[in-house]
Amino acid sequence: MNKPQIPNLPLPAPLVGSDAGSFTEFTVTQRMPDIARRVIRENSFTSEINQSLEKLALELPSGYLQPLTNDSGVDFNDWEKYLEPYKNQRWVDVPWFFAETYFYRLILNITNYFQSEKWQGVDPFLLQKEQGLEASIDPIISLCTQVQEWLDESIKAGKPSKSSLIALLYFALWGNRVDLSLWSAFEDDRSSFNIQTQLSNILVDESFAVTKLLTKYPNNRIDFVVDNAGFELICDLCLVDFLLGSGFANQVYLHLKPHPTFVSDAMIKDVHYTQDFLEQCSHPQVQALGQRLTQNLTSGRLVLTEDYFWTSPLTFWEIPKSLTDELGKSNLIVVKGDANYRRLLGDRYWNFTTKFADIVSYLPAPMVALRTLKSEVAAGLKAEVLEELAIADPKWLTNGQWGVIQLVD
Repeated sequence: MNKPQIPNLPLPAPLVGSDAGSFTEFTVTQRMPDIARRVIRENSFTSEINQSLEKLALELPSGYLQPLTNDSGVDFNDWEKYLEPYKNQRWVDVPWFFAETYFYRLILNITNYFQSEKWQGVDPFLLQKEQGLEASIDPIISLCTQVQEWLDESIKAGKPSKSSLIALLYFALWGNRVDLSLWSAFEDDRSSFNIQTQLSNILVDESFAVTKLLTKYPNNRIDFVVDNAGFELICDLCLVDFLLGSGFANQVYLHLKPHPTFVSDAMIKDVHYTQDFLEQCSHPQVQALGQRLTQNLTSGRLVLTEDYFWTSPLTFWEIPKSLTDELGKSNLIVVKGDANYRRLLGDRYWNFTTKFADIVSYLPAPMVALRTLKSEVAAGLKAEVLEELAIADPKWLTNGQWGVIQLVD
């Protein structure tokens, strides 16, 4: 690993589950036990595995971290090192980002995900991923139809459309909210959704600056640090499809998780499952997206890659040199989702008005973060915006109703 390029600012304290009344405390003591029990309900694991999962659920609110058993996972030795500073500590007393990433790694340890036997490679969260995709077929059809129209318009005009790119950035931002529709921004008959209301919930919107950046140079390479599978991944793939098809990008890399984590985070096999889902759909525009996806994968214009850094408890500034060097080839790094945003900021209690670029000063290429707020971490916000939010929505930090599109160029 290279020497960490730590932000040139005093580092605040990390979020921990012992912060009374915090969303962090609620997550460690209630949400995480619920997730462990949902794994029991949604799978057919042995009674021994289920008992271990229930034991984990019971320990989370006030118990101590349990060790990993050697399960032959590629990252087992790394996790031994990650665990060393936190031995004999309670779940609620260790940094929250460590607690969550270790929790998901421990679930795989318990369910024998890495063992050469019946449960090897069985995704304990697969049911939720599949159901989430199948339940969103109507918005998938609408979005694929719209993307085809935008591609046709860009080809006819002989240049990529900035307004279409901005719209797809919004879809990528809000993609994990399947009930959301942005159609009325572009076609009044699609739905009655008020685009202005939704735009007002973007606390920082630097989408136009992203379009300016991507029109500076030809043959852009864009790297996506992907978040969730399901409809959110569909939104990401539609954005990728438009970037490649319209000429904004010549090549796109998707950086995916090497194993299941955070319930719905996307792996390479989730992309392939989504690819098959699209191609097998009866709707022609959905099929067409799947076919273009296949063509781009075959030609190498779209590259799927994974790294165990993305499932580690490390901050973004502790990124391995090999990954830094790879990302340094990019014209733009797109960082998706709340957990990846937390990694960017080290999951620490930054003052919300701290300049985002002053913290994220360590990346080897321009970066845009697309994030809906679901945790008590934020930066780059204006003081007057914070004053308004405190009155308008006291739960703005964690309810997923607010978003940011923040560019560090």
